[in-house]
Amino acid sequence: MSEHKKTVDNIEKKIGFRPEILETLGELDPNFLEGYRKCDNMILTDGALSAKTKILMALAVVASKQCEKCVESQMKSALKNGATKDEIMETMNVIFVTSGAPAVAACREALKLIK
Repeated sequence: MSEHKKTVDNIEKKIGFRPEILETLGELDPNFLEGYRKCDNMILTDGALSAKTKILMALAVVASKQCEKCVESQMKSALKNGATKDEIMETMNVIFVTSGAPAVAACREALKLIK
């Protein structure tokens, strides 16, 4: 198995789904995933902050960028890593306060995953 396939498999195990974009990037340039793997390990591993907390932070950041697909990915990862509805809704409040209604609107489809 190629190294980029192993990296994508590992990410899938941690977040509970297989990001299609990583498959494509890995096929185009396997070295690209090395940098991604390092970032992935930092976010999805407990440190001074829990992985769940870091994922909720990432959710807020991608929402502020109004990237709906990114929000869906982070929401799936948050749920897979044990985020509760209350924690996600508190994160939504932070998103609203810091980034406004457009950032909250970017979460509309991802919020359906909580139900």
